[in-house]
Amino acid sequence: MATVFNILAVVFMFAVVVVLIRGLIHMLRGGSGNTSNKLMQARVLLQAVALVFILLTLYFTRGG
Repeated sequence: MATVFNILAVVFMFAVVVVLIRGLIHMLRGGSGNTSNKLMQARVLLQAVALVFILLTLYFTRGG
């Protein structure tokens, strides 16, 4: 079970990096503020989900 949570945590961390890079490229090109805000909200949500999966992995690997 911990392996599944570990894989999901890595997937969501990778998604955070992708959204972060998209947001940086968008800002460098001078895109709209609305899109930048949506990308920031998506990044924060993905970080929260990744954190939950990291905590679940720790819980199940330590025999919680």
